[in-house]
Amino acid sequence: MNSDIKELHRVLEIEARSILSLKDSVGEEFVKAIDLLLHCHGKVFLTGIGKSGLIARKIASTFSSTGTPAIFIHPAESAHGDLGMINTNDLVIAISNSGETEELSHLIQYVTRRNIPLIGITKNDDSTLGKASSVLLKVTVKEEACPLGLAPTSSTTATLALGDALATALLKRRGFKEENFAEFHPGGMLAKRLLTKVKDLMQPVQALPLVSPQTPMKEVIYKMTSSTIRGVAGVVDKNRQLIGIITDGDLRRSLENSDSIHAKSAEDIMTMNPKVIEKGQMAERALSLMEANKIQALFVVDEMKQDREPVGLIHLQDLLNLR
Repeated sequence: MNSDIKELHRVLEIEARSILSLKDSVGEEFVKAIDLLLHCHGKVFLTGIGKSGLIARKIASTFSSTGTPAIFIHPAESAHGDLGMINTNDLVIAISNSGETEELSHLIQYVTRRNIPLIGITKNDDSTLGKASSVLLKVTVKEEACPLGLAPTSSTTATLALGDALATALLKRRGFKEENFAEFHPGGMLAKRLLTKVKDLMQPVQALPLVSPQTPMKEVIYKMTSSTIRGVAGVVDKNRQLIGIITDGDLRRSLENSDSIHAKSAEDIMTMNPKVIEKGQMAERALSLMEANKIQALFVVDEMKQDREPVGLIHLQDLLNLR
């Protein structure tokens, strides 16, 4: 095996083990940290110097994009006026591998004096940071992936994973949803996919090929092939409630079993109680529903009416461009 590939495997294995080791070293303190973050009525400030600072920046960004307002504050700059940004309703997460980072000392003293909650992330619970922390999340790794054992590698990777775990646990506890995420990401295809609703893409009711249960199949096939929406027809009762659907697949299955399809009516061929989706649902939800049920179209209903009267139809092809 090539020496570079061997090194790749070695580093990935060490860092993977380092992340998994957090399952044993971080337990109930993690729950306490989540509780503190949930009860924070201000902003969450993340801080660290060097590599720890870079990890803190990333965690702050992840927090902010998932419903927890967060800011990175540079520990050295904080001692020259930036401490004024931190108020008593805020919370600080400080990251330091040793827990004795000199640049953090002024910030730690400040939050201690003002009784501001401090979550410390360090390997040393007997350190200055460890002792000052309201909640300590201990990150210890058996070895750094750096072959010299000097450059922070496994430790920073494990800390980053811990930050992701904090953010996702908070996301779940807050009930943060896809549409909330989309509000914070209004640019690009991601927002388009998450913000577009079924009603934005559906074909209107005027274009729907709708038939009654007694409609002869000859007429049904004509509607399925001549209307704007082809390959599907909805079967509605006298109150315009959707009771069935006829697709190309239904036609093929009927032809396989009988040559006399024209002698039948819609109710003989239709699939009963088809899946529907409300027009106010996210388009992404419609796509998931189609993929899960292996179908290519959904009739759309109005959630305000609380019935099954079709108001439109959304087709798989309308949704694929959102991906």
